[in-house]
Amino acid sequence: MSRLRPDSAARRGRVVSFDHHSRLLEGNPLDDPAQRKHPVYLPAGYDDSDQHYPVLWCLAAYTNAGPGQVNWRNHGENLPERLDRLIETGAMPPVIVVFPDCYTSLGGNQYVNTPAMGAYADYLTEELIPAIDGAFRTFPEPSARAVFGKSSGGFGALHLSLSHPGHWAAAASHAGDAGFDRAYLGDFPQAAGVLARHDGDIEHFVRTFWRDKRPGGAAFHTMMTLCLAASYSPDQSCPLGLRLPFDLYTCQLDEAVWQQWLTYDPARRAASESDRLADLAGLWIDVGSRDQYFIQYGTRQMHQALDEQGVNHHFEEFDGTHSGIDWRYDHSLPWLAARLKAD
Repeated sequence: MSRLRPDSAARRGRVVSFDHHSRLLEGNPLDDPAQRKHPVYLPAGYDDSDQHYPVLWCLAAYTNAGPGQVNWRNHGENLPERLDRLIETGAMPPVIVVFPDCYTSLGGNQYVNTPAMGAYADYLTEELIPAIDGAFRTFPEPSARAVFGKSSGGFGALHLSLSHPGHWAAAASHAGDAGFDRAYLGDFPQAAGVLARHDGDIEHFVRTFWRDKRPGGAAFHTMMTLCLAASYSPDQSCPLGLRLPFDLYTCQLDEAVWQQWLTYDPARRAASESDRLADLAGLWIDVGSRDQYFIQYGTRQMHQALDEQGVNHHFEEFDGTHSGIDWRYDHSLPWLAARLKAD
């Protein structure tokens, strides 16, 4: 009988762990680690030559982090295996890929600087980029560096390109958070209900969440809402240093706080800050036409705004949802690599 499950392809490149202590994350308000391990993919042939390589930075989605990006998968390829195949078949040139660990006690990261969680945007651009360039044979110029991700990681790629320009030549966002009114507002009533069961005590909810053996979907989405609030509307006078954009009793929207959130919305920033995206050698944005968070609408707004501003970019809307979209990397990663200058 032939094998029911095909064997995984033989590994070509390898993944190493880069240990790094962050000065910027020391004493962060959530007491998350300043010492972190960041997986780094080195392509086949790295150890046999003195060749230098362009670098791609992969930002994880919410609930995930760098180490989770390189784990074994029961079905399909993990990212290192995908890179092996794309490089071996000639679809893209050899590259180094960094999988930074930016996980927090609020379940993930939006890759922004916030006093409620830490200066993660500065952490990536001011500390990790120089550290990686110093430890590996990279081309250390921005022209040879790209950033990409899906969901919150896609948002992070857009945010870093807008708020920390000059570090990246290209960026790719797959279903990155955009169109906040469609993507986020629907979660607020559920979060209010979950927090009501904790008498509105946000810290009690977070502590209970991490000790719960079986946290449900509503709890995960509530934690995500807290992470978003810590990112977009930090307030040191509030519990955990974050202000929610809605009333916990009536769920009425706090318009002033909501406006703070909207200043981070890529669908809006694409119109008002398009010059920063225009400086990129390549910008890829795509989204599933059946995204369950309705991110397709914000992504369409972003695409239209970029078109109106004359910003060159690649836009695709594919048949799919928000889930199971790693296959899109087969399209975006070769595209990104082709826009990097390695000289």
